[in-house]
Amino acid sequence: MLNTKDILETIEMIRTDHLDIRTVTMGISLMDCLSSDGAVFCDRIYDKITKKAKNLVPVCEEIERQYGIPIINKRISVTPVSLAGGNLGYDDFVRVARTLDRAAADMGVNFIGGFSALVQKGSTPAEDALIDSIPQALSETESVCSSVNVATTKAGINMDAVAKMGHIIKKTALLTADRDSIGCAKLVVFANAPDDNPFMAGAFHGVGEGDCVINVGVSGPGVVRSAVEKTRGASLSEVSEIIKKTAFKITRVGQLVARDASMRLEVPFGIVDLSLAPTPAIGDSVARILEEMGLECCGGCGTTAALALLNDAVKKGGVMASSHVGGLSGAFIPVSEDEGMINAVNKGCLCLEKLEAMTAVCSVGLDMIAVPGETNADVISALIADEISIGVVNSKTTAVRIIPAEGKKTGDIISFGGLLGDAPVMNINSSSPSAFIKRGGRIPAPLQSLKN
Repeated sequence: MLNTKDILETIEMIRTDHLDIRTVTMGISLMDCLSSDGAVFCDRIYDKITKKAKNLVPVCEEIERQYGIPIINKRISVTPVSLAGGNLGYDDFVRVARTLDRAAADMGVNFIGGFSALVQKGSTPAEDALIDSIPQALSETESVCSSVNVATTKAGINMDAVAKMGHIIKKTALLTADRDSIGCAKLVVFANAPDDNPFMAGAFHGVGEGDCVINVGVSGPGVVRSAVEKTRGASLSEVSEIIKKTAFKITRVGQLVARDASMRLEVPFGIVDLSLAPTPAIGDSVARILEEMGLECCGGCGTTAALALLNDAVKKGGVMASSHVGGLSGAFIPVSEDEGMINAVNKGCLCLEKLEAMTAVCSVGLDMIAVPGETNADVISALIADEISIGVVNSKTTAVRIIPAEGKKTGDIISFGGLLGDAPVMNINSSSPSAFIKRGGRIPAPLQSLKN
């Protein structure tokens, strides 16, 4: 039976606290598009995407109108292209990226993910070619997002791939320098990348998935902040309980939209990702939640503990609200997309080293962080290695989305607009790790990988 109080609460969450469905993402397999001819492969990709996703945007808009719930992004993810295009080369992969971009534009979606490679233990010639093509592909497209998985807890860390990605990121920044190096905002390096993540830039349709699936990512930092605001004077145990109850309500909204979209599109429901994904809007911020708990400023002592409490409570509350929870599910801490994080950086309270510590207890990792354009590729690779190590040792997903902004120095601002927001350029330790990075090889899997 519908509870009037719950309905009114949800309306208030939408009206004043920025509650939304951050994304409805359709995952599409490209494994039946394989061809040794690049042109044929591209034609098959375009035909399949436009056939499967032709109703995605209209259906999402119908659901928005019916329930009054904003769906901010409509997205598509595909099989990692390096797998589906297993014998193609550099030029073919750039052509594939253009095809994905055209399909995304024709379907009216915001982003399309899956220009990806999985190289945690080694790489094939096709994976090398795709990685090499990433800078050009991202500089020539608007909606294409790319990811490279360089490590897993089972396999360890492919340091050759980590070393290469520093140079790929630098080249991507250079080729998109006229747009504040925006190409790097569409490129993420992973450890333990999930197969069903609906959030960009890391979304791809995993090989264990079916032919087509609907995954939904919910949001709601503003809702949680508002709930925590009402707990002033309460113990942290009570704060945790309030966050759990709020996460449950947020996730129920996501479950409703996911089930309805699945039914209308006649596509199986995959998962609800219950991550708290901030926006540049005032108050819609993970950092502000931590400050409502009692911190003077995000980044100060106590920040990691407060974030650990938040992430745990969100997962405990959300997991009871959906039949299938997956993706990343937790609290995102992207700098450019979070008004409170930007404020903390500008005040000198939040530094790169503290952000790294915070990633040990939350979802994803060093996300949407701008550093000076002169930052050396080996320094970027070493930063990736540090963050990826946290994921491997702790059996969790971590990632790096870093923007070495061409022509910018510490304290400057780069601007992307929309959900990507504005990023203050942060100081990075430039002590040379080159001798370490040039060793190459693999960092072996940790002992906790031996669970059989």
